[in-house]
Amino acid sequence: MPAKSKAQQKAAGAALSAKRGDTKKSELKGASRDMYESMSENQLEDFAHTKHKGKPEHVDR
Repeated sequence: MPAKSKAQQKAAGAALSAKRGDTKKSELKGASRDMYESMSENQLEDFAHTKHKGKPEHVDR
């Protein structure tokens, strides 16, 4: 499932970094913390590697 916005992509990238041990889980906030806890590493990779050309910065829910 691809990210729908640049903000979602950035949050997934932060969560993925923590999953891999590159950053501390305690440094995550908001959506990235939720993603870390609820998504697998493969799911986070799909979100983080989405092409961001043409994506809006934020999307309303």
